[in-house]
Amino acid sequence: MQNRQTNSTQTSAMQADIRQLEQIFSRFYDIGTNSQGGVTRLAYTEEEDQMHEAFRALAGEMGFETYTDEVGNSYAANAVEGEYTLFGSHLDSVVNGGRYDGVCGVIAGLLVMDWARTEGLEVPLRTAAFRCEESSRFGKSTVGSALVAGRIGRRDVEHLEGIDGAVFGEVFEKRGLNLEPERIKRVKQYLELHIEQGKILDEGGLRVGIVTDIAGPRRYHIHIHGKAEHSGATPMNMRYDALCAAGQLILDIEGIGRAEGAHQSVATVGSIQVEPNVLNVTPGQVVLGVDLRGIQVESIARMETDMKAAAKRVSEERGVIIFVEKTTDMLPIGLNGEMGSRLIACAERLRIPYKVMPSGAGHDAMSFAGLCPTAMVFIPCRQGQSHNKNEFTPLESIYDGARVLYEYVKGETL
Repeated sequence: MQNRQTNSTQTSAMQADIRQLEQIFSRFYDIGTNSQGGVTRLAYTEEEDQMHEAFRALAGEMGFETYTDEVGNSYAANAVEGEYTLFGSHLDSVVNGGRYDGVCGVIAGLLVMDWARTEGLEVPLRTAAFRCEESSRFGKSTVGSALVAGRIGRRDVEHLEGIDGAVFGEVFEKRGLNLEPERIKRVKQYLELHIEQGKILDEGGLRVGIVTDIAGPRRYHIHIHGKAEHSGATPMNMRYDALCAAGQLILDIEGIGRAEGAHQSVATVGSIQVEPNVLNVTPGQVVLGVDLRGIQVESIARMETDMKAAAKRVSEERGVIIFVEKTTDMLPIGLNGEMGSRLIACAERLRIPYKVMPSGAGHDAMSFAGLCPTAMVFIPCRQGQSHNKNEFTPLESIYDGARVLYEYVKGETL
């Protein structure tokens, strides 16, 4: 009978927590809703402002102190003094994006802080909502966290032009923000909960992921120059078709990614620009956008070498000019192994099925890995869909991830 009563009490507490999660989530749900059914909350726009206002209002109602730093990031803090554990994620979105990317991590942090206060845990905790995690407006990601963590500076961002023509430095000036902010202080450790944005957890029936590494991207523009000629008057054996050359190279790059898949690397051609892009002219110029990612520098380097060799081969075979322009080169980031081991132990104590895994996507945790011990917890998203209106994870998954974080925090007090 006692076990049944205990289980009944636990079930009742869980149901109350889920209801609280639903109420918290509803505060953000409608902001930035568009006619396509998704949300658009671009960095340093009115919609992102509204998300931060909602966060600070909610945290204040929960009894936490709130403040904003020099780049517009928002924070909630309990009243306990000393070096603090920082939970964090972001509140902006891509164009016509989903409602869970970033938001789950912010509300999980607030939930953990609320549980700690309710149970009388005297441990310093804060939750951060970072600005401009997505690159959708200015073409650069994790800006808000990277500026205050000292990972980037003024020269990295002030010149960036947004998709709306706004210049990043001018946006900061108009808002009274500082491109040379004081570095964040007294962070003992950083923890971030995030949806996986892939399908490994969902298809495996696993409830959390413990992240070991964050993949480093190398990105390129591959320029292919052929000849734009009349499609009816130019015989097939006399063509220098840049798009056909691009098609051959795209398949080569896919094969290169598959060959390195055993090392958890990936290769993607994600964009194509074609000129003149008309029906009756053979394509004269093509620019491919290529993204190589991995957690092993050696594997990424092999992909780059093989891609350049493939470009040279296609150029010679088809008589077109190809040159490869590197636009981004970021190293993979290893997260704190000791924190990861403790999170694994937490999941095991809670009997929550988990997987130890890398992250293929970038996150604000990248900004803190060089500043303090840093770890991440993934929760599944349905069918791995993210960055679109179909993005979804049940509240129970946020609850699972938050429980793992809270179990970790409780261990800090022992």
